[in-house]
Amino acid sequence: MRSERSWPPSRWTRFLPVRCPIMTEPEFSRAIRLDTLGAAPRTLTIAAEATERAALARRFGLLALDSLEAELSLAAEGEVVTLTGRLLAKATQACIASGAPVPAAIDEPIALAFRPAPTAGQPDEEIELGQNDMEVMFHDGAAIDVGEAVAQSLALALDPYPRAPDAEAALNEAGVKSETEAGPFAALAALKAKPKG
Repeated sequence: MRSERSWPPSRWTRFLPVRCPIMTEPEFSRAIRLDTLGAAPRTLTIAAEATERAALARRFGLLALDSLEAELSLAAEGEVVTLTGRLLAKATQACIASGAPVPAAIDEPIALAFRPAPTAGQPDEEIELGQNDMEVMFHDGAAIDVGEAVAQSLALALDPYPRAPDAEAALNEAGVKSETEAGPFAALAALKAKPKG
């Protein structure tokens, strides 16, 4: 299994390690000090403000991000912090064919583990995770950013190919064939319809 070390991860690598991008000021930052966490779960609710939602919409190419909040539970075991909870969001994406607005209502569980980042000069460790394992994010030993974790979870939850009701018509007008028209069965049907010489 491959390991992933850069953001954004694809929908098919959501169970692989994710390294946060280097940013001076993350759009939606909610830092939690590690020395405030223990084995007993700590619950919290976070919500993005209007300016934060606007910045995240630009980051993820959204037409709008009307709401973003998460109900989270944090528990630490040694240097590993487990985050679980639920992500709630309302966004507007652009149709991949026509650019028309496509509403998106997101209500999904979140589950990931924060682990210590590799030390300087040490290559990233290859981590192989099964389908039921959590995503992995790295921390600096002092704090974790649950806001950035929620932002990345939002990106994974968004439809990578949003389609408006007029998407098929827009694609046909642009000369793009549908899967039915371009598939192997369409080619077979064309052969059958061809007059025999």
